[in-house]
Amino acid sequence: MLISKRYAFSLFTLLAMTFIMCCINYGKEWRSLKSVPFSNTSMLLDAACEALIHKNKYFLWGNAEGKTPFTKNMDCGEYMRQNHYITSPLSDEEAAFPIAYIMTLHKEFHTFERLFRSIYMPQNVYCIHVDEKANADFILAVHSLVDCFPNVFLSSKMEPVVYGGISRLQADLNCMKDLVAAGVKWKYVINTCGQDFPLKTNKEIIQYLKKWNGKNITPGVLPPNHAKPRTLYVHIEDIVNSRVKRTRIKKTSPPHNISIYFGTAYVALSREFAQFILEDKRATDLLKWSKDTYSPDEHYWVTLNRIPDFPGSMPNASWEGDLRAIKWSDDKTHDGCHGRYVRAVCVYGTGDLGWLFNSTKMFANKVELKSYPPTVECLELRLRQRTLKQSKMEMEPHWVF
Repeated sequence: MLISKRYAFSLFTLLAMTFIMCCINYGKEWRSLKSVPFSNTSMLLDAACEALIHKNKYFLWGNAEGKTPFTKNMDCGEYMRQNHYITSPLSDEEAAFPIAYIMTLHKEFHTFERLFRSIYMPQNVYCIHVDEKANADFILAVHSLVDCFPNVFLSSKMEPVVYGGISRLQADLNCMKDLVAAGVKWKYVINTCGQDFPLKTNKEIIQYLKKWNGKNITPGVLPPNHAKPRTLYVHIEDIVNSRVKRTRIKKTSPPHNISIYFGTAYVALSREFAQFILEDKRATDLLKWSKDTYSPDEHYWVTLNRIPDFPGSMPNASWEGDLRAIKWSDDKTHDGCHGRYVRAVCVYGTGDLGWLFNSTKMFANKVELKSYPPTVECLELRLRQRTLKQSKMEMEPHWVF
């Protein structure tokens, strides 16, 4: 795939440039990774990614990693080997700290597949929620992938998800209920969407979560003025037109005199908290009250986590928690979006790689393989290099890109 005409150059020049960069710029780092036998293709991709970060964009871009798509006739074991899935825990620490993931999807199967491969570990457990409105081919592709992994399952109840509606929160809760009932005794649950991408390795995520000592990570504050109408007025979820409409009808006060907070929809919750909110009356009553609010996933988690007697709660917390690297269109503290904005959120282009590489956040949001393949390729290669370098176990050859 050609990035753009102005980036075009000969393939010979690409190979020559990347080989020289590998030899000169990466000699010291490569020696430190000598036990990780990355392929020549991987080395070339590594150097090409570095060239992108330094604005040297004169090269062709293809599927450098050689990813093999899943086909109906492919054996699952073959699919996992050819696509470099990690098939055993990489350390005792990781084996003892399984993580549960909620993954909500509605489009971009190949982007989701890259996200899934990057966070997949056999000791973890994954619940996949597919929008009930998604097209049949997408649903079939997700089913085929899920069937290959014993620790991955589809949500027992699918929702027709509407952006800003209660259905988005309900999708997460459906998966959370399934994960609590699953056999894996996971420590934390992290919710993601299909256009997220990890910036930390599995080990780094675990070490970050351990610092919270069982506390829930739900960044948020009392609602600013622009967010107050979300819970002051009745909203109606219009599934047919996939939108949420605000009425002029005032809502009743929240149940149990709960103070409503405003925050992020993406959280990391302890197992004890997840079990508790599925049964506690205050939590279930707040969910009922939230059904006709706007974007309830941006107040539900943070509000419950501010109640003092809830497991792992943080009543005095604010925006703490390095969960998502997001470039908002109205945020002037970053260097701008080098891809494009969708609903005021940057879909990252290659010019955003340096910013992402320097981020301390857990996930990047948003990526899109079809539109900006080098962004995803470079993020994935860098993550796999660090993952294997951190491994304490003997590696299988197919784990290497």
